[in-house]
This record gives sequence, structure tokens and C-alpha cells, in this order.
Amino acid sequence: MKKRKMLIAGLVMVAGLASAKDRPVKVYILSGQSNMVGMGDISGGAERWGKEFLDAEVSVYEGEYDPKAEYDKLTPIKTMKLESFGGVTPTPYPGGGTQVVRGQLQPQQTGVYQFHPGYDKSVYNIMEVNGVEVYRREVGQEPVWKPIKLTAGEKVPFKITYLTRDANGLGWWIKTDVPGTLHTLVKAEGRFPHLVDAAGNWKARDDVIYKGVISATGQGPLRVGVQQGGTIGPELGFGWVIGDFHEEPVLLIKASIGNRSLGWDILPPGSQRYTFEGKVYAGYKDPQPCWPLGSEPQPGNWYAGKQYDEYTQAVRDVLEKFDTLFPDFKGRGYEIAGFVWWQGHKDSGDPAHIANYEKNLAALIETWRKEFHAPKAPWVIATLGFGGDKKPDKFLRILEAQMAVADPKKHPEFAGNVATVDTRPFWREASVSPKSQDYHYNRNAETYYLVGEALGKSMVKLQGGL
Repeated sequence: MKKRKMLIAGLVMVAGLASAKDRPVKVYILSGQSNMVGMGDISGGAERWGKEFLDAEVSVYEGEYDPKAEYDKLTPIKTMKLESFGGVTPTPYPGGGTQVVRGQLQPQQTGVYQFHPGYDKSVYNIMEVNGVEVYRREVGQEPVWKPIKLTAGEKVPFKITYLTRDANGLGWWIKTDVPGTLHTLVKAEGRFPHLVDAAGNWKARDDVIYKGVISATGQGPLRVGVQQGGTIGPELGFGWVIGDFHEEPVLLIKASIGNRSLGWDILPPGSQRYTFEGKVYAGYKDPQPCWPLGSEPQPGNWYAGKQYDEYTQAVRDVLEKFDTLFPDFKGRGYEIAGFVWWQGHKDSGDPAHIANYEKNLAALIETWRKEFHAPKAPWVIATLGFGGDKKPDKFLRILEAQMAVADPKKHPEFAGNVATVDTRPFWREASVSPKSQDYHYNRNAETYYLVGEALGKSMVKLQGGL
């Protein structure tokens, strides 16, 4: 009861506040299954470097690093060939002064590469490839990268100058021109330029804070990479739009995990048992998804709505610790400003769940509004969009149910406060994507960004914007 009172107190807007900097933080709750978690690849994947680096040797120069020194013209006090460079256990450097590594680099694939030399304290260095400075990180500064195009099989010289005594042969690189990755879209093709600063680094928004729970990880100002794991979800595009709309700060709480159905795992409280094709299907808290007519469900290690309960509790935990988790907003409170939903894949595998999807989604909207004391908070829904216009019938029926919930003729109770975004136009084929993985939209970052952007615009429209 005490926690519930605290939650309600946090939702109440403080009257008489004069400016946006004092008004409650706008909180949006994003949820669904794996595509809401986010599977849009930021890059082609980071790889430890190793066998591509040839003839590496380290030279040690007297004294601490001097930015005015021309080390290529100085005589080292020691030079040592590095039998192993990169990998997991590179040959240790001798130390004893400023260390500079030189050698040859021979990539196996033609492409554009971003280099990440060093690990832990050894990241403070300057790296050059073929005479071009591709990386620089000075002590106390953020790294600056310059991607470079390399040709498969062609040897080019490289040099790494370490700025501190901490130095080793560890490092990795990212291929940044893989089709459909965010690196390629933004840094090679010039798409979504607002995501990067003048130096080409990912830009952060201090006015939009992200917090992931369950399988959606990470916390901090909204930027590419705030969610751990090298992927983006719709929160990026959504947050950028919604942050521009509100004068107040925005908090995005994303509670999501993969392979969950609305008809079983996320079934909302109050859902009743029903029969379908000779079977009884679970109501909330039942321990089996379905069982034969005339029998009772058998005990199990899961129950209908367990994921609903876990999502709800995870969001409550964040809200109850609001002042502690977000000290910059301490004392100003928050209000639930809206909900975002992207799910449906797992339900498409069960005819009963397909038949009841519209009913279950409508119940979820009503139930979560009650749970979080936000009876009029707008909802936006992203449809199941696998395959674009060529989607199978089972996917199409889920999409139709998702569209129906926002139809004021079918659901007048949601008129003007629920909207659905058709994601089919954002489908991208595997040939222009990082991977052939249709159930994750081929991991195409453009798809995930555009879905989020469309959800944001839909949410703004429900609130009288645009």
C-alpha cells in the first residue's frame, strides 16, 4: 500500500508551477517484445584485430609523451618485435618511456573501417593508418574517429602513439559501411544528420533520458548506444521527435523482452478463460496456455500474465526510485504522458491468440492506464510489418487487429487517444540490410529509426501537435 501511495504521489502534477524547467517530467512507457527491445544494428559488428596486422614492432622513446616531439625523427632507446599483436593475449610492451607501434595492415575485406585501439587505460593514444589520423583520444577527452576506406589484400602502414605508460596491443575495429547499419546510414550516406555532432560523434540529448528494464538495458541521455548491445530500437526516433515537442524533460522507460505473446505471457489482469476449437484457453493467472474441454489446467512454472506483472513491476520500480535514479529531476515529480506498443509476432503462431488479439490489446490499454493512474494518456501502436506488403495471412490478421483498436467506429472509447502506425512501408529487404533475419526486420537500423519516428509523430498528433 505504501508503494502504491508513493506511485500515485509521483503522478500528481504540482499546481502553480511557472516554467517548463519546474514542471513535472514527461514519462513515456514503451513495451512489447524483441523488436521493441531493438534489433537495429548500429554497425557491422566490432571485431578484435589480430592477423590483419603484420610486422608489428614497438619502439620506446625516452621520457613521457611530448606532443611537440617528432618521434619518427627521434632515435628510440629500445625497439622490440611483437610476436603477437591483437587477439586476446598480445605480446607485452617493454615500457620505460613513450611507446610507439609501427607495422603493416592488410584487411581481408574492402570497406570503410573505424579503429578502436587500446583497452581500459591504454585507449589514450593516436592511431594513423596509411598516413591518416583515424583515432585520437587524449587524457580527459572523448575519442575522435575518422573512418577510412581500405582495400582487401592491400598492405598499408599503421602507427599507434601511446600518450601514457599504459599501452598494449589490444584493439578492435568496426566495418562502418555494412548496408542498413546506422553507421552506414548516418556516416556514409548522410542520413539522420541530427544524430551526430560536428566531429562525427553520436550526439546525446540531455532533455530526453532513457531507462531500459527487463531485456531493454542501459540508462542515460538519449543517444546512439545508450542501449547496450550495439543495437537501436524505436526509442531513438521516438525520443528525438517527442523531445522536440515537449518543453519539459522527457523520460523514456522501456520494458520489453523477446518471444512474448499478448495472449499468454502479457495477458492483462481481468482476462477470462475462453474456448476455441475444442480447447479452453487461459485467463489471467492460469498455469497453462490451454487444455482440453472438461479438464483443469495443470501446474507449471509460468502463468498467463506473468510477463505483464514483470513489466508492470519493473516500471513501478523505476518510478518509485525516480528521485534517486534521476537526481537532476529530484523534487519536480513526473506524469505519465503516454504509452508505446510494438509486439505481435509470437501471437501470430497461435490461431486462438490471433482471434483474440484485438480484444486483448484493448484490455491492455485500459488496464495499464489504470495501473499507472493515467486514464487519458495517449497510446500509439506499431503494427507487425514483416515482409512489407507481402506479409503472410497470419501476420496480416495481427496487423488488422492492431489497426482496428485505433478505429473510432470499432472502439469509440479510444477515439482521439489511441493511434496505430502501419510499419509495412518501413520494411527493408535483406539485400540492403545487415542480416537476413526477417523476424527482426533484417536488423535494418533505418527500419527501427523510421518506426520510432513515426510513433513519435503519431504521439505528438494525439496531443495536438504537428
